[in-house]
Amino acid sequence: MPGISVRDVEADKFIQAYAAFLKRQGKLPIPGWSDTVKTSHAKELPPQSIDWYVCINLQHLIGTQLMPSRFYVRSAAVARHVYMRKTVGVGRLRKVHGGTKNRGVRPSHHVDASGSVDRKVMQALEKIGVLEQDEEKGGRRITQSGQRDLDRIAQTTMEAEDEEEDDE
Repeated sequence: MPGISVRDVEADKFIQAYAAFLKRQGKLPIPGWSDTVKTSHAKELPPQSIDWYVCINLQHLIGTQLMPSRFYVRSAAVARHVYMRKTVGVGRLRKVHGGTKNRGVRPSHHVDASGSVDRKVMQALEKIGVLEQDEEKGGRRITQSGQRDLDRIAQTTMEAEDEEEDDE
């Protein structure tokens, strides 16, 4: 299947596969606070389940390993988001990852996610060479090596899906 890109693979399956790749690679620096911090001020508690971002069991893609930690999953989601668009800044990611604030009896409103979490994720992806700063437009964009890695993971994810369909 030549020419498979991230756009050809389902988002949730790709994110889990890329998060597992980042965890296996071991180069992504994870902040110590990532397990205790809330992801938005609309949330009452920090995420409790390990697979908080995508609630699908994809053990066939990552074998018998534990599901990747939340920071890896958010990093994979951010990398995919930047891949699908030309440039993305922290403000845009805050809107995307934000949610509805429960204000009791008053009407609910949308609130943005934590800027620190998204900023640290982008900085970590920048350190391993997946993203780079865009000086002209601002924000960050995907690097050539990052695009190559993401396309390679998309290729293996698509092949795993095809093998699963053939087994059925």
